[in-house]
Amino acid sequence: MKFNPDADLDTSGVEDTRGSAGGGGGLLPGGMIPVGGGIGGIILLVVILLLNGGLPGGGGTDEPAAQNTAPGNLSSCETGKDLAANKDCRFVFYQNSIESFWASELPRRGKKYTRAPMRVFSNSVNTGCGPATAAVGPFYCPPDKRVYLELGFFETLQTDLGAKGGDFAEAYVVAHEYGHHIQNLYGILGRIKSREGPTSDSVRSELQADCLAGIWTNHATTVPDRSGKTFITGLTEDDIARGLDAAAAVGDDRIQEKTQGQVNPESFSHGTAEQRMRWFKTGLDSGDMTSCDTWSARSL
Repeated sequence: MKFNPDADLDTSGVEDTRGSAGGGGGLLPGGMIPVGGGIGGIILLVVILLLNGGLPGGGGTDEPAAQNTAPGNLSSCETGKDLAANKDCRFVFYQNSIESFWASELPRRGKKYTRAPMRVFSNSVNTGCGPATAAVGPFYCPPDKRVYLELGFFETLQTDLGAKGGDFAEAYVVAHEYGHHIQNLYGILGRIKSREGPTSDSVRSELQADCLAGIWTNHATTVPDRSGKTFITGLTEDDIARGLDAAAAVGDDRIQEKTQGQVNPESFSHGTAEQRMRWFKTGLDSGDMTSCDTWSARSL
């Protein structure tokens, strides 16, 4: 994945709260029982919540934009050249490219785009969906329209879930969460009723977010910054393979096999490894939102 050193980065949509006090406890959507830390807790929360855009319930507030005050924070990421000194600037690249794409694409389709800040945190954080710990993994919170990332998750993705990792695997995860934001803007998340089962609304929502991530990927090397320069200048076949690999690693069947030793489709909430790869590739190949209809009878 090639980042443009001349890109003009915008940190106004990236809230780096690492090092600041956050919320305690586990994520408590819809009365969910919180799960403690440790590898077992992380994996169980991954099973339930990984890349989950349909977090129900609430109890939190729509907090004001955070100030980037943590040591080594992302506010120093002003241009692509800053990546050399701060490798975390790649997350600003991801966020800027993804939001810039959707901010242009939705109005072209007659839909207003509303920005969704990406909040990077450590340990714990308060959200519009309630308090969350780092063990939850990446998620999108509909009430406060934010994407939440704890960067240690990407190591967990490799060490515990067997993904190859890499920059584009990370970008896929961020793009998937912003896919949930697009669904939220269209009112899709509010219509999710069934949350478990191979044909549940939850599975269809997750696969659609994968497809939307693929759409951004199709256009990623052409998305311009504020001055017209592209953020990302190249994606290789290996990058795409790593994105597909990450999608497969978070399939319900793969995770259940690792954690339970057997697969139970009736408890699926995100789709199988094959489905997640297929829908990501559907968006990648088409580059068109109309290809992401995971709700039709034969789509799964």
